[in-house]
Amino acid sequence: MRIVRCAHAKLNLGLRVGPRRADGYHEVATALLAISLADRLEFAPLARGVQLTVDGPEARGVPRGPTNLVARAARALARTLGERRGAAIHLTKTIPHGAGLGGGSSDAASALLGLLALWRRTLPRRELEAIAATLGSDVPFFLGPGFAMATGRGTELRRLRPPPARGDLRFVVVVPDATVSTAWAYANLEIPKSGLTAFGHIATLVQPRAEAFARQRVKPRLTNDLERVVRPRVPVVAGALGDLRRAGLRHVRMSGSGSAVFGLVPVALPSRVVVERLRKSYARVYVARPARSGSRPCR
Repeated sequence: MRIVRCAHAKLNLGLRVGPRRADGYHEVATALLAISLADRLEFAPLARGVQLTVDGPEARGVPRGPTNLVARAARALARTLGERRGAAIHLTKTIPHGAGLGGGSSDAASALLGLLALWRRTLPRRELEAIAATLGSDVPFFLGPGFAMATGRGTELRRLRPPPARGDLRFVVVVPDATVSTAWAYANLEIPKSGLTAFGHIATLVQPRAEAFARQRVKPRLTNDLERVVRPRVPVVAGALGDLRRAGLRHVRMSGSGSAVFGLVPVALPSRVVVERLRKSYARVYVARPARSGSRPCR
């Protein structure tokens, strides 16, 4: 028996950051959209233990041992199920890691779903999401539909109306040659007192604006608060944001804590023209469309 799943990347269409919580995390309000850029995970039976192998164009620097989120997800699921059987897992990395695209989190979610199928086990959704939340704030999102509002520390999800299946939503994603620490970005974010007190109101605006944006009905008004930290301190990210705007893209934003940046391709602008221009300066340029789910079975 062999199980194969595609683990999709995500974009933060908007990210607002609020006060620090008692658990050390910040309150956030973010619209998460899964995109077509994806890793691939293959699962095969093994009598005992978990064997993880990794290759692919973005495999460099990805942990191969027990610290990899895929291996951690496998151990957590086996403990919960009391499962003694093992699995051989092969991960083909296409999503750049450490770029704010959620590749590691998506891989972890796909590992949970793939192993349940491999072992022919089931688990109530609430329990599966609880395991996912222990692995990372983004992991629960990738278990479900590809467009959702995340609040709290990022694990409280509300499904949003998906973009039209035959819509014209196209993104160009650029990953500059830099890695940005999420912990560093949040630690260095200064939030004005007025922003802290108004966060509840600010958070309510993200969902309707994101849904309108997905249908291209209004001029985008979604922002990423972490750009205030990253832009002045990581010049290549600031430069990439400017290059995307000069290439004619709309709604140019950083995803998560970076370093990936993206822009919406206007309907009348051919994606290949933008890509050809940007590839003169950046090695990693991708064209992506919305994906219907964070993780799905694939060939």
